[in-house]
Amino acid sequence: MGIPTGVRISLVIPTVANLLLGALWILSAFGGWGAKAFCADAACAERMGGVITVSGLFAAVAACCTAAAWLPVKAHRDEGRFLLLTGAAVIAWAIAVGTLFIGGMIVR
Repeated sequence: MGIPTGVRISLVIPTVANLLLGALWILSAFGGWGAKAFCADAACAERMGGVITVSGLFAAVAACCTAAAWLPVKAHRDEGRFLLLTGAAVIAWAIAVGTLFIGGMIVR
């Protein structure tokens, strides 16, 4: 069943999704939200650093996809390419945040 012909998805929707997921990841990784949520001692917080590093790989992919979607002028004029890149970025951000959550549960 895909998107009906003639229906356009606003470019704002995936952009806002990327910004919100990116902000959530940054605050969880560097703002201390992840350590506060899962760790009560220093050893756990140290292990959480490893989880943040692994999660950072997915966050880097997401940031690169977002930059590739917005920086070249041709990219955001081509709606199909823009939606593909921002969609990939949303998925990568979700994996990065999910890795933080699952990793936090494991290191707990």
